[in-house]
Amino acid sequence: MLNPSVIKELKKIVGSSHLHIAAEELVVYSYDATQKEALPWAVARPADASEVSRILVLANRERFPVVPRGAGTGMSGGSVPVQGGVVLTFERMNRILEIDEQNLIAVVEPGVVTGDLQNEAEARGLFYPPDPASHRFCTIGGNVAECAGGLRAVKYGVTRDYVLGLEVVLPTGEIIMTGGRTLKNVAGYDLTRLMVGSEGTLGVVTKVILKLLPLPESVRTLVAFFADVDHAAQAASSIIAGRIMPRALEFVDQAALRAVEGYLKEDLSRGAAAMLLVEVDGPETSTLREVALIRELLTRSGAAGVEMAETAADRERLWKARRSISPALYTLKPKKINEDIVVPRSRIPDIVRDIAGIAKKHNLLIVNFGHAGDGNIHTNILIDEADRPRAEEAVKELFEAVLRMGGSITGEHGIGLSKAAYLPMELGPDALSAMKRIKDAFDPNQILNPGKIFQQSLL
Repeated sequence: MLNPSVIKELKKIVGSSHLHIAAEELVVYSYDATQKEALPWAVARPADASEVSRILVLANRERFPVVPRGAGTGMSGGSVPVQGGVVLTFERMNRILEIDEQNLIAVVEPGVVTGDLQNEAEARGLFYPPDPASHRFCTIGGNVAECAGGLRAVKYGVTRDYVLGLEVVLPTGEIIMTGGRTLKNVAGYDLTRLMVGSEGTLGVVTKVILKLLPLPESVRTLVAFFADVDHAAQAASSIIAGRIMPRALEFVDQAALRAVEGYLKEDLSRGAAAMLLVEVDGPETSTLREVALIRELLTRSGAAGVEMAETAADRERLWKARRSISPALYTLKPKKINEDIVVPRSRIPDIVRDIAGIAKKHNLLIVNFGHAGDGNIHTNILIDEADRPRAEEAVKELFEAVLRMGGSITGEHGIGLSKAAYLPMELGPDALSAMKRIKDAFDPNQILNPGKIFQQSLL
């Protein structure tokens, strides 16, 4: 716990009204979307990089942990303060500082909600593509920490592809700038890329310079329903193999469909066993040609029905259904283990079949949905507490299957707490040792977000 003198110093840094120590305040910052919980000792709301720096200097002197936190939407336990300490929350650092329309750049603070930046950019005819399912409440700082992907990653890439530069406070308190406002920059080591996806273990991001794109002229959305999951998975692969690059290509299996239809009280699929949601963008002539080609591919792959969203309301209805899947699953079982596996796109049908076999072997309900366009499938094992031992064995078998296919155990959620025990399955001891040496060099006192990524293997 923090001694009174440290609490007094923290209050001097951020102001008494921006340091929370009451139990009911601490609970709010004790968990994320994994439902893992650990109480911090205090919560600080800094106003700028200087205040973050002073907190980290104090933490090194007094040896208490500091855990950066976005909106708590993470799916790997990355912001859970497992060793106590001080949570840094960026609710006060939530400004869009600049949108440079001439150079297609945005400069933002870490507490900016991703959807707010998207809306502001689009109002100016610009486009910020990274689109996590939680975009209406997740923050840019959290997206940078996890290298968030999302629905449009198949065409536009992930967060790291849009981060041009950062202001970062290192674990020992130094404030540095990485990258800059230019599209090209090879001066020295690429510290920007190192920080993106480092899960708040190497530095605290306090400002982000982001690349924007012109807003696409036209967007068209198709939905296709299938009588079996295998044909849907094959259809998703056929679109990419057909040299068509949609901006979103989402796969939803039967259990996910039934859950979301019950949750929304709406019959979306008329009893189908699987759904593909496909979206294209670009010039009007291009999107018309692409939806025609996609419709032909889907029909040829066995789609029982293919429909195009005719209005903005139709399109929003479809995407609302997709974004409602995760909360809808809690209507089936009280808990879930949410894995974000990724395989080469051509192996999607294979991994879907393997998952079905794992579910049958362990008598578990496993629900699959997600980003078929880039091979990133969200595999949700729905459980009661009594199911947990079988579910954990299923997770290990799932990861073994993914790695046999040349995939990865995490496509966008990160390692955090949830996957730390499994990381040695994917990375060899020399790679892990190199990563640990980087952590030690940046954070010699192990102050910043300790207990994440690296963990003694439980396998």
